[in-house]
Amino acid sequence: MEKNKMRRLHIKTLAIFIFLSVAFNLPCASGADYEGGVKVTLIKKATTASNGQKLAYPRAGNAEVTALIVEIPPGGNTGWHSHPVPVYAFVLSGALTVEVDPGDSYQIKEGDALFEVVNTPHLGKNLGKEPVRLVVFYTGIEGTPNTVKVSR
Repeated sequence: MEKNKMRRLHIKTLAIFIFLSVAFNLPCASGADYEGGVKVTLIKKATTASNGQKLAYPRAGNAEVTALIVEIPPGGNTGWHSHPVPVYAFVLSGALTVEVDPGDSYQIKEGDALFEVVNTPHLGKNLGKEPVRLVVFYTGIEGTPNTVKVSR
């Protein structure tokens, strides 16, 4: 059990580092950037969201960053929604199927990073037998919702 807790703490710390690197456009660190035998593993680096859409940061209003743990039970889903701001996620456990258009889907699983689509309706669903847990970072604008429900 103790080993599991340490692994989760390591994953959460790494997810926060990835978010800060992406959100603030920091150069990716390498092991040579630290002392004391620190190991750095690149999880994902991209200039586009999961659908190929170019990543862009909001340019109006006050920047507001929100970090959440999202848990989706087996058989559960997020409902169709979109994000007007850039969103980044890291899967702590389980596997999530993301549907962008009916028939167009992909899966992310434990240890995967996701750069979500912006202003594009999508649905996340848990088809597995265990809860999906994600740490999610919204790089939003103060006073603006990070998620908008969409009718399908």
